[in-house]
Amino acid sequence: MKSFLDRFSFTLLIFLSAGLAMAFPQYFLKFGDFELKGLIVPLIQIIMFGMGTTMSVSDFTLVLKSPKAVIVGVVFHFVIMPLIGFSLANIFNFSGEIAAGVILIGCSPSGLASNVMAYIAKANVALSVTVTSISTLLAPFFTPMLMKLLANNFIEIDLSTMMMDVAKMVFLPILFGLLVNKIFYKYKHIIDQFLPKLSMAGIVVIICIITAAGRKSILEIGFLLFFSTLIHNLLGYSLGFYCAKLFNLKEQDCRTIAFEVGMQNGGLASGIAAKMGKIATVGLAAALFGPVMNITGSVLATYWSKRPIEKV
Repeated sequence: MKSFLDRFSFTLLIFLSAGLAMAFPQYFLKFGDFELKGLIVPLIQIIMFGMGTTMSVSDFTLVLKSPKAVIVGVVFHFVIMPLIGFSLANIFNFSGEIAAGVILIGCSPSGLASNVMAYIAKANVALSVTVTSISTLLAPFFTPMLMKLLANNFIEIDLSTMMMDVAKMVFLPILFGLLVNKIFYKYKHIIDQFLPKLSMAGIVVIICIITAAGRKSILEIGFLLFFSTLIHNLLGYSLGFYCAKLFNLKEQDCRTIAFEVGMQNGGLASGIAAKMGKIATVGLAAALFGPVMNITGSVLATYWSKRPIEKV
């Protein structure tokens, strides 16, 4: 029971916080004259900084040692999830900005949660970290381009502005984090204890703000959007795993790529929606995706952890 609570405590906290934001939205919209949505981008930058402190040059050496698995993971991530998002947006006939949000979460890079799930599932953690790192660093280019290609019919996408916005949220904080990691490496154990908790707190705050701002839309289409998000996530796992199988990758690598494809960086997607000034609509799919993927990812990782690794 204790291990169950430990594993799901963060997700339960998110659900509790989102419930409070739905019940008392007025407390999550403004603090005096300050609109709390102004916190979203700085919080994303803090989270990206935290990611940077966990990265090092060695994370990218796997590209040279096992390029096939890395390329398959990154390419499938930026092909499968955007196309699923585009398909679901059309199948469910969501309104323009909600549809753009569904596509946006599909066009985002993989999230740090995938690394944790890969560890639990006895998958290839080094591969997971490498694919997450590379997809995140490629996000300032691929996310805006994919949004322009797939979402421009739903909402106007300013390609150059989105590229600059994503670069500011990704490149600078991660580079600063890498620098801090290198300079203060002997204090890494302290940093690793503090920053993940700060990142989790930031994600909770972001979800509260998005939920409060998008309360009206959630009440109108909440179930359909949740169902769409669940399908998006589960198809990502399934297609990621079996597409990796097609390339004759090892079972461990296939499990890893399933998580890397199916789990998205909802925080970054929220930051992009905030920069667009549409956090209450475009940001809703991102707010839902995080809790959903944490639950499904934990279940899948636990299931795989109890099954032997099949040899290819």
